[in-house]
Amino acid sequence: MVVTRRNEVATRGQGDAHDVTDLVVSAVAESQLSGGIATVFVVGSTAAVTTIEFEPGAVADLNRVFEALAPRAGEYRHHLRWGDDNGSSHVRAALLGPSLTVPFAERKLALGAWQQIMLLEMDTRPRRREIVVQIVGE
Repeated sequence: MVVTRRNEVATRGQGDAHDVTDLVVSAVAESQLSGGIATVFVVGSTAAVTTIEFEPGAVADLNRVFEALAPRAGEYRHHLRWGDDNGSSHVRAALLGPSLTVPFAERKLALGAWQQIMLLEMDTRPRRREIVVQIVGE
């Protein structure tokens, strides 16, 4: 069986992180499926989904790494083509990726004690992000 749930998350711009673990936990519980996989997907090319110990230090460290790898003030051909300022956003999102799959059993996600599911905004402006959780199981 496949169950799909859509949610919206408002972000504040580049580097804004949201713990979406509870959203996925709720989707799995409401699906009435006992075991399977849950895929979390953010719609768009300038945001990403991953796992992390969701605490301010770890989030700041991750954002610092992205600033080193794809500096916001860097030169991007994307800016020349579209006349905007979010070339770093596209590069950062591509490095991390738009989705994550987590197995579950007995309606519980197989996450570690300090592991949460995070949406990370990479765009340079606030956005309303659609999060799709698709659950496959029995």
